[in-house]
Amino acid sequence: MRAIRAAMPFVLLALLLVALAPAAAAKKPRPIYWGAQIGDQLTGEPAPYDMNALFGFERNAGKGLSLLAISAPFADCEHTPCRHFEFATDALERTRLYGAIPFYNWASQSIPSSKEEPAYQLRDLIAGHEDNYIRRFAEDARDWGYPFFLRFNWEMNGFWFPWNEGVNGNKKGEFVEAWRHVHRIFTAVGANNVNWVWCPNVDFTRKLVPLKDVYPGNRYVDWTCLDGFNWGDTTYSAGWMSFNSIFKSTYKRVAKLAPKKPMLIAETASEERGGSKANWIKNALAVIPREYPKVRGLIWFNEESQEMRWPIESSAGAQTAFRRGIRRGVYRPNLYVNIRGDKIRPPR
Repeated sequence: MRAIRAAMPFVLLALLLVALAPAAAAKKPRPIYWGAQIGDQLTGEPAPYDMNALFGFERNAGKGLSLLAISAPFADCEHTPCRHFEFATDALERTRLYGAIPFYNWASQSIPSSKEEPAYQLRDLIAGHEDNYIRRFAEDARDWGYPFFLRFNWEMNGFWFPWNEGVNGNKKGEFVEAWRHVHRIFTAVGANNVNWVWCPNVDFTRKLVPLKDVYPGNRYVDWTCLDGFNWGDTTYSAGWMSFNSIFKSTYKRVAKLAPKKPMLIAETASEERGGSKANWIKNALAVIPREYPKVRGLIWFNEESQEMRWPIESSAGAQTAFRRGIRRGVYRPNLYVNIRGDKIRPPR
């Protein structure tokens, strides 16, 4: 009996550790694809059109990227007549050969861009005015053959793009109808390697279009997504905000709306003015894997845009903080040159 009593504390400790093991395992951060949208400030041309821009960013970040974002509207109207932008096969192939998964931002508008573009109203998209172009784009995507993300007409809950409801003559309900119309063309031609990313803007004030009104439905979405920035002490800013203040409330609403879909953050960055950008980055890269379990992909907006200091190289402190945060093993490097199959699963 004395031996049994002596052993009891160890038995209880072992049972406690066994009981706690599943909870500890459940809280272990899950791996995340990471990458950037890299502007022309490094070499004069954005990546992947200039791969030296990608390599420059990689040196600054200290790690290879598993995602690389590129952007294109439907058409270039800076010259007459307008011309459509074709599927960027070469750019996507360069991205794949580097080992990153392409993240293609594609928008039903033209450049120069404006939120009032009569030629790109949602009802025209629904009526099939762009069907021939969309079908050719989808066929080229299919023929390239590798899986990639397609973020189509993002920030649809806002009021600043020509595909937003309430601007450019667009009516309520037309966004969902237009999304489904385009999706069906891709499905009809067999472009199953396209992974559809539905990406609203954060809405911590709850003044934008309700998410449920612009969600196309689970059949038409592969990944959900969010965009959000810390605008700091600048014009039109809500003031210096933490990552959680920007993302948490909308993250919960998206997770409730599409609970079985993995999520990406497609655009995020911090301004320098108004606080410590280095501390903001440190916090964001730590809090995402810990408190946002549905987020399995992250893209830093590394462009100089709207006179904002978004790139990580905006200061030595910001760049150092980014290097230290992204070196964690939870953020996956460029290991995806041989990615196969149609659907992109969260990293393991």
